[in-house]
Amino acid sequence: MPTPDGPRLLVLKIGGSLFSDKRRDRHLDGAAVRHYARVAAALHRTAPGRVVLVSGGGSYGHGAVRDLDPADPFAALPLTGVNAELRWVWTEALREAGVPAFPVQFAATAVLGADGTPALCGEAVPRLLATGILPVLSGDCLPGHGGRLVVVGSDLVPGALIALAPRATRIVMLTDVDGVMDGPAVVPRLTPATAGSALGVLREAPRWDTTGSMVGKLKALLGHAGDGAECVILNGARAEAAAPFLLEPLSRWPEALPRTTVVADGVPA
Repeated sequence: MPTPDGPRLLVLKIGGSLFSDKRRDRHLDGAAVRHYARVAAALHRTAPGRVVLVSGGGSYGHGAVRDLDPADPFAALPLTGVNAELRWVWTEALREAGVPAFPVQFAATAVLGADGTPALCGEAVPRLLATGILPVLSGDCLPGHGGRLVVVGSDLVPGALIALAPRATRIVMLTDVDGVMDGPAVVPRLTPATAGSALGVLREAPRWDTTGSMVGKLKALLGHAGDGAECVILNGARAEAAAPFLLEPLSRWPEALPRTTVVADGVPA
């Protein structure tokens, strides 16, 4: 839900394609990590206590869950290990950029609801924000009600954070394209009621992408928008130029900055 003074909470999700080759295992572009860490650090300095970083799984997360044995209820457990490594990489880069950052295991701060949706529990993330520390989260696997571990991709993690600032959360997903594309054009705005045609033109995800590529991302954002968040898909290549506006109301963003905004039905344009 747009707010007149900008969001109280900004969840910056950095897509794995921006810092790794998801077709490979444990591939990492260290220069890209340091670049996006500096962007996140600048946002944190502008609004300490109002920014959370969520890392995409990249080659770490996708590699861990690409070929799970359906007969093994704990097959997804390696995801917890590799994403802990990834969160530490981000934490070190953020500390080098001059901000206090702390890696948070999502499974230690969230549980799956009866509908399978992750919900935040405990005081860890609110306490970090209240003390001016930048939380670093990622996807994880959470125990389901039957004891089987359920993969919760990084696109779903921001949804659990909406409870920290109801109707005042903005989720910005940085990816490798300018937004939801309809041919060469960016679709500027989507709601659950208008998203059907956009989903229809998106390409099927390649096999090595375990989260559904842009289709999965858009479906996740439609759910987050329905829960009251204001969501934006933005090209990571434009993140540094866009950073001064990420905490501002959308009405103050440059019109020439390509992006797709995803909001709830009935929200004024």
